[in-house]
This record gives sequence, structure tokens and C-alpha cells, in this order.
Amino acid sequence: MIVGCLVVIALLVIRLTDRSPALPRAIDLPGGAAAVALTQGPGWYAVVTDDDRILIYDRTTGALRQTVQVETPD
Repeated sequence: MIVGCLVVIALLVIRLTDRSPALPRAIDLPGGAAAVALTQGPGWYAVVTDDDRILIYDRTTGALRQTVQVETPD
């Protein structure tokens, strides 16, 4: 029973260690926009800006892939 508890504790420690995603140190946002949120997927990351845009960047090169304008009600 003691060995079982030690195994469970060891597995928890292994699974809960910090595995932070690899993100760039700095992101140049166009037009002086400020970042509101960040999300990522395989091969890309997206930044939501305060001027209602979603900027999708390539994870490898850091190049801007796509810009999506979010429509908000007036």
C-alpha cells in the first residue's frame, strides 16, 4: 500500500510539472494595437487585439498569416 501511494504521488508530480508552451519572446503588433488575449494551435498562434482583430501568426517563422476583423454590434 505504501508503494502504491508513492507511485501515485510520483505520477502526479510527473504530470503536473510545468510544461509551458513555447511562445515567442515578443510579438510585433501592427498599427500600435494592444494584445487582449492569446491562443495557440499546432503550428500557429493567434493574438486578439483591442481594436477587434484576430492576428494569426506562423509559429515557426513568426510571420503574420491571416488577419480576421471581428464585427461588433454598435
